[in-house]
Amino acid sequence: MSGREGGKKKPLKSAKKATKEMDDDEMAFKQKQKEDQKALDALKTKAAGKGPLTGGGIKKSGKK
Repeated sequence: MSGREGGKKKPLKSAKKATKEMDDDEMAFKQKQKEDQKALDALKTKAAGKGPLTGGGIKKSGKK
């Protein structure tokens, strides 16, 4: 019995996927998604600089 027989066998390498041709609609959709993501990231960084949103209102004590 040799030491190399045990354990998991390595899977065979699969063939590379063929690149898919994208038409104008798909290109426009991808571009719109990128722009939306950039806008969302900008809003996240802007909101991170501010404090919590629950600032006003009636403060309740823990006593009952």
